[in-house]
Amino acid sequence: MSFPYLQLEGDPYTQGLAQGQQLQPQIGHNLEVYFRRFEVEGKLHREAVLERSERYLSAISSKNPDYFAGIEGIADGGGFDLLEIGALNVRYEILYHQFAHEEASSRFAHEPPQGCTAFAVLPSASADGALWMGQNWDWIVDVKGALLHTRHPDGLETLSFTEAGIFGGKIGMNSAGLGLCINGLVSADDDWSRLGKPFHLRTYEVLCSRTLEEAIAKATEEPRSGSANFLIGQGEKAVNLETAPHALIQLEGERLVHANHFVDPGRYGVRLSPVEWLDRSHHRHHRLEALIAQKKPGLEDFKAALADGEGHPYAVCRYPSPEEFELGEPYQTVASVIMNLSTREMWVSDGPPDQNPYQRYRL
Repeated sequence: MSFPYLQLEGDPYTQGLAQGQQLQPQIGHNLEVYFRRFEVEGKLHREAVLERSERYLSAISSKNPDYFAGIEGIADGGGFDLLEIGALNVRYEILYHQFAHEEASSRFAHEPPQGCTAFAVLPSASADGALWMGQNWDWIVDVKGALLHTRHPDGLETLSFTEAGIFGGKIGMNSAGLGLCINGLVSADDDWSRLGKPFHLRTYEVLCSRTLEEAIAKATEEPRSGSANFLIGQGEKAVNLETAPHALIQLEGERLVHANHFVDPGRYGVRLSPVEWLDRSHHRHHRLEALIAQKKPGLEDFKAALADGEGHPYAVCRYPSPEEFELGEPYQTVASVIMNLSTREMWVSDGPPDQNPYQRYRL
């Protein structure tokens, strides 16, 4: 299988309209999945979710009118309620706030969501002298994704993975040779009600950036409502940005790896939430780090590393645990992405890469 592949152009509203029209079934499916998750995992009823969406949409319309227009386009194109599509686009803020603070659910203490192990290898450390980036995106099994090849009005092109119904991309690259990988993070200071630029708006702005410096500024702009990790590369350099509401940690190196934990939270004053699963994130981080450090890696090495099953089911290549199936809320590697920023090529697997072939795309 392979994800739907959309070619979009025009202004943001027109791009969103096309996405809403072409992905209507997948968007409707994702709405059902997320509103169930908001209630089961987040302990939030529909009315509370829509209220948060309304507040955030008001903030988004002033912070980035283009992104707001894209959300409007998706709603109009698919015939969906604007607040519902808004909730999809701020689902990170809604769910991760609950992950950090919702004590009523023992689900988070014992089997909270896992996912996303990312890497960047600089030209000086790769087999072919190219800048490589990639990751496994581990999330809700039922979520429907899509690939967007977008030509923006200013001529910039982006190729990215997104969830159906979320405007712009979350993992991808652009024609300026800039790439982005992401990881979810949580801290005790996360608070959606600050209404800072939401996570998916930030990933959209990063992928619309022409320089690494511009991308870093977009990812880290204050105020920050919650925590997130952005791995960004271009040319000869890559940087890893651990962001929290009151902390910003920048990591650099020839080979960068990141999972779902702050590498050194105490040093930078990051207050962690009381979750018990960070050992699994540490395992994925160290395992992928070891796999890409054995030699100067190339494409086949990256494929093998992202398909690694050591520590199954909580491996780099993630599968649901028996407990998750019992709870009815399983997580796994939904997509695996590898990017050659020098040649503007991308390889994507629809599902865990140990069982699903990579499809090649190019800007």
